[in-house]
Amino acid sequence: MLNTKDIMETITMIQEDHLDIRTITMGISLLDCCDSNIDISCEKIYDKIYRHTKDLVKTGESIEKKYGIPIVNKRISVTPVSMLAAASGGDPVKYAKTLDKVAKEVGVNFIGGYSALVQKGFAAGDRELMKSIPEALAETDFVCSSVNVGSTKAGINMDAVKTMGEIVRKTAELTKDRQCIGAAKLVVFCNAPDDNPFMAGAFHGVGEPDCVINVGVSGPGVVRAALAKMPKDAPLSEVADLIKRTAFKITRMGQLVGSEASEKLGVPFGIIDLSLAPTPAVGDSVAHILEEIGLEQCGAHGTTAALAMLNDAVKKGGVMASSNVGGLSGAFIPVSEDAGMIDAARSGALSLEKLEAMTAVCSVGLDMIVLPGDTPAETISAIIADEAAIGMVNSKTTAVRVIPAIGHEEGEMLDFGGLLGSGPIMKVNKKSPAEMINRGGRIPAPMQSLKN
Repeated sequence: MLNTKDIMETITMIQEDHLDIRTITMGISLLDCCDSNIDISCEKIYDKIYRHTKDLVKTGESIEKKYGIPIVNKRISVTPVSMLAAASGGDPVKYAKTLDKVAKEVGVNFIGGYSALVQKGFAAGDRELMKSIPEALAETDFVCSSVNVGSTKAGINMDAVKTMGEIVRKTAELTKDRQCIGAAKLVVFCNAPDDNPFMAGAFHGVGEPDCVINVGVSGPGVVRAALAKMPKDAPLSEVADLIKRTAFKITRMGQLVGSEASEKLGVPFGIIDLSLAPTPAVGDSVAHILEEIGLEQCGAHGTTAALAMLNDAVKKGGVMASSNVGGLSGAFIPVSEDAGMIDAARSGALSLEKLEAMTAVCSVGLDMIVLPGDTPAETISAIIADEAAIGMVNSKTTAVRVIPAIGHEEGEMLDFGGLLGSGPIMKVNKKSPAEMINRGGRIPAPMQSLKN
C-alpha cells in the first residue's frame, strides 16, 4: 500500500525536480498502406494514422489530469517510409507532407519514420528517400528522419555514411534561415532499435505489432536532487545504489502511464525506455548529475567513469520496475538540450572528442551538437563513421545528430527553442578525412557478430 511519505515524495519529484513522462509514442505499421500509386498510398496512410491516433493527445491529457504527471510530448512513429517508396516509386516528399498533415491534424508534437535501413546496402526506395531528406525536412514542421548505416551484425555501410554527411549538410543549408532546424530532426544510427519512443530517431520496426504504445521516461532532476542529499564523501557504491533506487521510482511511473494509455486506447503496451532525457531547464540536466557525483564540471577527467556508473545504475533500477524494457535505455547527453552540457561546452571543459568517449558508455551518441558552418561534408561523414564504429564494436546503439550552423562560426550560439534548446558552436578538428570517406565500400562486421 502507498503511504503518505511515498505520495509526498512523488509530489516533490514532479513539482520541484522536473519529473515528467517525456513521451508516449504510438507506433503504427504502414505496411498495409503500400500501393503502386503513391497518391493512393498517401491516402491510406493518412486514414490509418488518423484512425489510430485521433484520441492519443486527449488520452495523454486525461492521464496527466488523473495522476498529476506531466506528459511533455505525444508522438507517432511509423514504418520506415523507404519501404513504401519502394512499392510506389514517385517523389517520397509526398509521404513526408502526408505525415506532417496528419500530425498537425491530431495535435502530436512529432512524427518519426521518414527513415531508411541501409546497414548492409541499399534496397529499392532507400537512395530515393535519403536524397529527399533535406527537402522533406525543410518543407515540413513535425516530421523526423533517421537512417541506420551500420550494425554489429552487418558492419558499416561507408557509401551510406558518405551520403549522409552530404545530406546532413544540405538539410542544414535548406533551413539556414530557421537556425538550421532541419538537421536537428535528422539522426544517423548504428544498431537502431525498432521500438524507440524518442525523436528524432523513432521508427516502427517491421517486427513490431500493427499498433503499439511505447513510453519514454525522464527524470535527471530527480536523480540529481537525491544525490544532493547524500554526504559528499559517500562511497561510489552507495551513490550507484541510490541512483538505482531512484530510477526504480521513475520507471514505476512510466509503467503506470504506459499501462493506462494502452488500456484507454485499446492498443498493446510495448516498452518503457529507461533513458534519462534532460531538458534545457535548470535542474533537469544529466551533466549536473555527473557534477553532483563529484566532478567540478562535466567534461573533466572522470566524466566517462561517472557516466558509465550512472547509465548502469539507471538500467538496473529500471529493469526491476518494468518487465517491458526496450528502446535506447540509458542516459542521454544532448548538448543543446541540457543546461549543464551547454555550460560545459561554452567554458571549453567539454570537447567533441570527450563527448565521443562518453558515448562508448551511455545511451545514444553525439546528440544535438552544433558544428561550425564551414564544416565539410566529409568531416560530418567521418564523425558518423567514428560513432557507428563505437556502436558496432560495443554491440550498442549509437547515433549522430549534428547541426552544421551555416553562416556561423565556432563560439556563436544557435537557438532552436522548446525541448531542442540552444547550443554553442563547438570546435571541430580541421584535419581532413576526405580520402578515407571517399573510398566507400563496407567496414566488415567485427568478431562480436559471430556470437551465435
